[in-house]
Amino acid sequence: MIETQALTRTFGTTVAVRDLDLRVEPGEIVGFLGPNGAGKSTTVKILTCMIKPTSGAARVAGFDVEEDPMEVKRRLGYVPEAGALYETLTADEYLGMVAALRGIEGKHAHRKIGELLGLFDILPARNKRLAEFSKGMKQKVLISAALISNPEVLFLDEPLNGLDANAALVMKQLLRELASQGRTILFCSHILEVVERICTRIVIINEGRTIVDGSAAEIAARTGTSTLEAAFAELTGVRDAAEVTRDLLAALGSSSGSE
Repeated sequence: MIETQALTRTFGTTVAVRDLDLRVEPGEIVGFLGPNGAGKSTTVKILTCMIKPTSGAARVAGFDVEEDPMEVKRRLGYVPEAGALYETLTADEYLGMVAALRGIEGKHAHRKIGELLGLFDILPARNKRLAEFSKGMKQKVLISAALISNPEVLFLDEPLNGLDANAALVMKQLLRELASQGRTILFCSHILEVVERICTRIVIINEGRTIVDGSAAEIAARTGTSTLEAAFAELTGVRDAAEVTRDLLAALGSSSGSE
């Protein structure tokens, strides 16, 4: 489970997260959405014990992120939006290091690594250096690292970035299966069609606050729109895409004419 109460984080005079109340139950895949600067990344960094809140409380898998950060970290898996890998290591060496840090060693670690790399169809490359991997292959290694300890809670920030169609399909089905086993999953993405298909519930935040919480259909109904994408634009004050496109084309046209 993930739970925050009046969670607040400031950076100087800037309030990144403001009195945020969030609850994600075991078995849920919750889409955590918002425009750039809404406070999503800050919230996830607090929940994964990377930074501390200014005030309020947050608990992951029953443990307080400030009082028991090591217990929280033992129970979570995290795929960051821009994950850094030790590219001089092979995939096998990197995942072996992650497994050891998670207390998984020997034959058990070797078997788990093989299973995960096989799932994502990169097992033949397990002894190649990560520097030789494509972006999609690196993403598969990051996902494997997040899953290797069979975590209770998963934080996924744009997890499908760079994945080919087959790997993305595997990942979507895997998330559904993990949720059915009682895992708690927080899914951050700007690809709203994917969120709409995968997530059982959606929370949209703006300026550090929750502005709506519900299923995609419920959110669309509340805003009088037909899709999550349209509802998101309505709720966050994003300009109509057609209007923006017309203005961009007009600007490009005027630039061409002036040359």
